[in-house]
Amino acid sequence: MKLSALHQSYLSRRSNSFRSSGPLDSSSDTGYKSPAAVFWLILHGLCCLISLVLGFRFSRLVFFFLFSTSSSNLYTPPFRSAVELAKTLDVQSVLSSSPFANNLRLPLPNKTATNSRVVVGRHGIRIRPWPHPDPVEVIKAHQILERVQKEQRLQFGVKDPRAIIAVTPTYVRTFQALHLTGVMHSLMVVPYDLIWIVVEAGGVSNETASLIAKSGLKTIHLGFNQRMPNSWDERHKLESKMRLHALRIVREKKLDGIVMFADDSNMHSMELFDEIQNVKWFGAVSVGILATSANIDKSSDQEEEENPIMPIQGPACNASSMLAGWHTFNTLPFAGKSAVNIDDRLTVLPRKLEWSGFVLNSRLLWKSGEDKPEWIKDIDKLDGDVESPLGLITEPLMVEPLGSCGRQVLLWWLRVEARADSKFPPR
Repeated sequence: MKLSALHQSYLSRRSNSFRSSGPLDSSSDTGYKSPAAVFWLILHGLCCLISLVLGFRFSRLVFFFLFSTSSSNLYTPPFRSAVELAKTLDVQSVLSSSPFANNLRLPLPNKTATNSRVVVGRHGIRIRPWPHPDPVEVIKAHQILERVQKEQRLQFGVKDPRAIIAVTPTYVRTFQALHLTGVMHSLMVVPYDLIWIVVEAGGVSNETASLIAKSGLKTIHLGFNQRMPNSWDERHKLESKMRLHALRIVREKKLDGIVMFADDSNMHSMELFDEIQNVKWFGAVSVGILATSANIDKSSDQEEEENPIMPIQGPACNASSMLAGWHTFNTLPFAGKSAVNIDDRLTVLPRKLEWSGFVLNSRLLWKSGEDKPEWIKDIDKLDGDVESPLGLITEPLMVEPLGSCGRQVLLWWLRVEARADSKFPPR
């Protein structure tokens, strides 16, 4: 009975309190806000505004919408134009104080850059008339890169590199400047000491001397009394004699290094100069033969299989990575269809094994040397035609295959010449 009476009194008091209560108090919504609330409201709005500006990464599109006055020039690049850079930079005064001023040529400013308004997304592109407005800084950057590459070669390259002796037979002709400049640029970037022996048919000429003088390399320019014949077969024989003449100079001067045969119309990979550092006495590399076959009928699939796109000359190895034979160029499909004279517009065929695919230690040529093998011939007794450097040795199995045992092609053989009576283009 007591519990029920207490429960009834609690319910009656609760109902009376709800009846007597007035409407809800709304003074907090309509009354004056406190300074703390105003401060937090302003701080919240300021944070939203900062987030909005940071979201655009201070883009200049804000100024585009606010301060743009011209419809033709809606975007003002944040960088100076090429003409402004040229006006503010006194290039001649910088170059006059630079030790590289004599060898540096600057391009003219790009006049089209003044009206260029190139925009990608929200950012402009800087247009410069040359890679860097300060040529001295460009030279410093190249010197830093060269130093870094030199340190990398010292740590990871050949530990004790030997000098390279490049032998190049040449003669004055229409395409000499084209071919000789190509091999010259390849030799100029070789990271080792290099001696360039240039043997010129018909005697030393001013044209060839002026070309090789531009290389800045240590060169030996030799003249050969015989003139270059117009027949390809006779030319190959004369070039062999010119190479033997260069080898005799190597023996007389006792030049120490690795002898390679860099023909002026060949193309060389930079890896070749690293790979030939591995030769001990006499080595061979694979040569890609770039012989055009436009005039050869290849209608049958069998002929296409026998003549791949790029034939290879070089060493062939067995499973033990030992020399087992030679890959040679198949001349049977070109029978009667190959060039005989330089004037012929037919395929120029290589010899059975090209000289450019062989390298040798120069100490093999010396009359007396330590540990000189006995299988090398005396070059004084080789006055006739030597078809390939294999004619310099008595044991062909002593050849060291290079370039992953001949699997890597490190240079390419090509013969492209103008007519013998061609006068265009001039020197």
